[in-house]
Amino acid sequence: MSLRPLCPELAKKAQEELNEDPKNIQRDLQYIKDWLSKQPHLKARLDDQWLVAFLRGCKYSLERTKEKLDLYYSMRSLAPELFRVKATDSVFDELISLGTYLILPKTATPDSPRIIIIRAGCYDPAKYNFIDIFSATAHIQKILIFEDDATVVSGFKTIMDMEGITLAHLLQITPSVMKKMAVLSQDAWPLRMKGAHYINTPSWFDNFFNMVKNLLNEKNRQRLYVHNKNFEELYKHIPQEILPNEYGGNGGNIKEISEYWKAKVQEYSSWLEDDLKYGSDESKRVGNPRTAETLFGVEGSFRQLEFD
Repeated sequence: MSLRPLCPELAKKAQEELNEDPKNIQRDLQYIKDWLSKQPHLKARLDDQWLVAFLRGCKYSLERTKEKLDLYYSMRSLAPELFRVKATDSVFDELISLGTYLILPKTATPDSPRIIIIRAGCYDPAKYNFIDIFSATAHIQKILIFEDDATVVSGFKTIMDMEGITLAHLLQITPSVMKKMAVLSQDAWPLRMKGAHYINTPSWFDNFFNMVKNLLNEKNRQRLYVHNKNFEELYKHIPQEILPNEYGGNGGNIKEISEYWKAKVQEYSSWLEDDLKYGSDESKRVGNPRTAETLFGVEGSFRQLEFD
């Protein structure tokens, strides 16, 4: 079994919160590999480190792990636009340099959640499309799943910075696009969302926020926070010192963080290239093939979003 050992803090959290039992990991990994080998429609990564992220993300429920892996690889075939920008594309570095999606390199403690800042209004919507930015960052998400034990075990928190968002930005995020991104982010990726903090909110934000809250159960509503310009309140939830300089912290500036991830993607270039061959062939699925319509639908409302 080729797994990185967890640091003591993360090992304790994995056992207490994710039902991880080191004695059973090899058995569970073999079960998942055997199951994957019997799915004619799936071509999936079989690295221990990759698969254990899905086991941890599903708290070692083998059934949930199978569902999540199946959905993850189905998404590649049924929502290809979410993956259309490749790490080798000339526009990739441009999109990462925008600093729209910042994964902070430091966590507050070894077992703290990873912090992700989404700056959805900081790009020119006449020049770039939000789907392309999302698909560029999907490569970084893959690296996190494979490499970052803190994110896999402890989850992540987002800071949604709404400074500069215009109608042109909002028009790029159609209900169809939003649904696909939500299914990938919340149902297919094995990463646990631990809270969302909204800052620099515009005047129309309350209507949007009430719509979001209506999709959530009571537990998850309590994980949404609106701080607007009150950064002191934000710092009570996310330590100031790990934030970028532009947000009052000491975690480096936005350009440095973007450069860090561009270098990381370069380091993983052959791994990411190899990863493109994985996905699903729905024509080979036993039973009814999945389609974009059955997976995302167009009618009805969003189902309740479940954060773990």
